[in-house]
Amino acid sequence: MTTTTLPAQADGQDTPNGHGHVEVGADTLTVAEVARIARADARTAPRIAVGEAARTTMSAGVKCRDEWLATGRPIYGVTTGFGANANVQLGPAHAAELQRNLITYHLNGTGPSADRAVVRATLLIRANCLARGISGVRAEIIDLLIGCLEHDILPLIPERGSVGASGDLVPLCYLASALIGDGEVTFAGETVPASRALRACGLTPVRLEPKEGLALINGTSFMAGFAALAADAAGALSAVADLCTALAAEALRANRDHFHPFLHRQKPHPGQIRSAERIRALLTGSRSCRDNTTALPVNPHIDEHGFTVLPEPVQDRYSIRCAPHVTGVLLDTLDWVVSWLDIEINSTNDNPLFDPASGGVFNGGNFYGGHVGQAMDALKLAVASVGDMLDRQLALLVDANFNRGLPANLVARPEAADPGRGVHHGFKGMQIASSALAAEALKLTNPATAFSRSTEAHNQDKVSMGTIAARDARTVAELVNEIAAIHLIAACQAAQLRGTHLLGAATRACFELIREHTAFLDRDRRLDGDVSRVVALITSGTLPDAINALCAGADSGLS
Repeated sequence: MTTTTLPAQADGQDTPNGHGHVEVGADTLTVAEVARIARADARTAPRIAVGEAARTTMSAGVKCRDEWLATGRPIYGVTTGFGANANVQLGPAHAAELQRNLITYHLNGTGPSADRAVVRATLLIRANCLARGISGVRAEIIDLLIGCLEHDILPLIPERGSVGASGDLVPLCYLASALIGDGEVTFAGETVPASRALRACGLTPVRLEPKEGLALINGTSFMAGFAALAADAAGALSAVADLCTALAAEALRANRDHFHPFLHRQKPHPGQIRSAERIRALLTGSRSCRDNTTALPVNPHIDEHGFTVLPEPVQDRYSIRCAPHVTGVLLDTLDWVVSWLDIEINSTNDNPLFDPASGGVFNGGNFYGGHVGQAMDALKLAVASVGDMLDRQLALLVDANFNRGLPANLVARPEAADPGRGVHHGFKGMQIASSALAAEALKLTNPATAFSRSTEAHNQDKVSMGTIAARDARTVAELVNEIAAIHLIAACQAAQLRGTHLLGAATRACFELIREHTAFLDRDRRLDGDVSRVVALITSGTLPDAINALCAGADSGLS
């Protein structure tokens, strides 16, 4: 098969498809690159290649492996059984059969097949980890992983079956099975045998050498694929949440000074400051929001009873006023989550490992997914909390007791045109749906890492549950995307009822972008299609990118 090798000085140059390249095995892969490649196709993905230095290190790692084999000493998973069978040493003649059997007996995954983006992320991360060169794996394995990515040959990998113990044994066996020409893959829009897809692209299935089957499956790449995509989605959601808050603040005629830089400098969590800055930038020029000069009346008349009722409250409810403190937690959580994931996806996380420099072999537990699990349990809680906040904002928008003069449920038709006073229901059903989504997201915040199990004859007696945590984080992000979409549709309805001429320049631009995908609700109609289209606007990156670009150019008086 044709392989690509990059000289060290070529890093960063463009390739014929115009999208640059990513070098595996160089410890430079980022979560953002994983997400970009995972969601791309052959036309838009960067070229993926192996650097010369990585090929040299891999060759030295294989040489170290073979030298140890020649000594006749036991090497875990190479000339011994696996797990609790590690006390059984086998002769070299059984090495190839041992690797194939390892893959075969783990093919027992259940549940839906993982999304194509997750599978692409998994292929890329596994290639990157193995290309570091100390797993005892030939470069041909990495070249085939890259070939599958380039041709979109994607193994069918069931989502369930990993406890994150010796990594993702069950799901990664489906990846390994495809590389040896077994199992099924998706290719060119169809489900076909892996051997047929490989042959159609001029790729040859590998014949596994000692250790190579174990190296393919004994790692954290499946959970890391879910985690990278969840983190990327959460970053986009943070921008969308700030837009939701800004639009809700305008619709509710809120006090813009809740987002004043003075306030947030007194509690300078970086994420909180960033969220407040973005909301305030979005509200630049708003004629609907108030500030302290208009929210606090001068010398209000106090009657003979010693009090008066102000026409407007001086401060807003927590879901508006404390929004930077909620979304800021997500932003600050993301900072360390992404740093942990960057380390994970650039690590060697199988076992045993070969050190070409010393000629040694080392047994350990780098396959353990503890950091991924902890990061994802924290991330899903932060994302769900944002979803809960957005649902509370929506509840204010639709409730005539709290929405400051907007019609109940944002019904557009006045009573004169709706003599039944109840024929049309506006956003009543949307609020119910949002509440259900919020409840489901919050339910999933139970920490998966707290439920470690003992498996495999107590060999894996403390496991990470990292894969389940990462899958939960993915699901929570999906649910909150849907809450945000419902919120945005309702907020645009409220803005139009209030008067779009009152919006700030940035919120008006976002309003117009959203209106390209969902129309004003002038009578009851089904809205599931609208929700799907706005979700796509979020997940494609179109709306988050627009928000950040608008905020970057806004004069919000933050200096």
